[in-house]
Amino acid sequence: MVGRCLLGTSGWKGAGEVLEHESDSRHGADVEQLADALLNVVEDGVEHESAVDFVRRYNRLEIDLETTTLTEPVLFVANHGFGGIVDLNVLAVCAVLEELAVDRPVTFLTHQLAWTLGVGPLVEHLGARPASRESAHQAFASGHHVVVFPGGDLDAAKSWSDRNHIMFGGRTGFARLAIEERVPIVPIVTAGAGESLLVLTSGDRLARALRLDKLLRVKALPTSISLPWGVNVGAVGMLPYLPLPTKLQTRVLATTTAQPGEDADAYCERIRAAMQDALTEMTGHRRPLLG
Repeated sequence: MVGRCLLGTSGWKGAGEVLEHESDSRHGADVEQLADALLNVVEDGVEHESAVDFVRRYNRLEIDLETTTLTEPVLFVANHGFGGIVDLNVLAVCAVLEELAVDRPVTFLTHQLAWTLGVGPLVEHLGARPASRESAHQAFASGHHVVVFPGGDLDAAKSWSDRNHIMFGGRTGFARLAIEERVPIVPIVTAGAGESLLVLTSGDRLARALRLDKLLRVKALPTSISLPWGVNVGAVGMLPYLPLPTKLQTRVLATTTAQPGEDADAYCERIRAAMQDALTEMTGHRRPLLG
């Protein structure tokens, strides 16, 4: 995950208006702007304002807030869209943070693969930290909000048929963290990013066969069709691709706390089920790309 949206909130600006399609020429300009932005992500990083403006216009992002006021640190729990460097859901979360006008720094917990590939110092500069209990505890001790995508690569490499499913893969660490830190959870659910390309298969068996789960902690190696790469195995998750102009819809669910005596497993499942219910409702009558 890259982009200035991972920085502390001192750089945040107002949300701005969600724009609709205007004309074919404007749409073409958006595509050119996206291509330039993706190149900037790889070469120099991209200012969060341009990235968030992009999803607001190109993906016609709509945000529905059930939570509007945050006075203390919270744990934001979000679902993945697709990919690693270019994940529209991450940009949608950045837009949510602008919409909420958060008044404290935000730490994004990021897959260890970024450090394995040598780009850890870059994403650290942008506000990300390795997805670990230690990183999370340090962030909360500093008074930060924390953002986590519990599904990791499993959720980020879903096939087309699973694009509207919340997949945490049995990971309950975020719920345990919230209980230990006594912080509320704010779920963020985004629909539509799984339509930005065609993922034929998640490639979980292939990842196991290549022992990537042991070597890189990577549990999926998706086969996908995207622009400009065509049919590709694995690499699109690490490379910028040109997403189709799918409409994004994001819902910020009500702030939730653990119930008395509720353990991490039960709390995790309650959060996952609430997010799945929201995603199912959001996609029940959805038309691919159009929303």
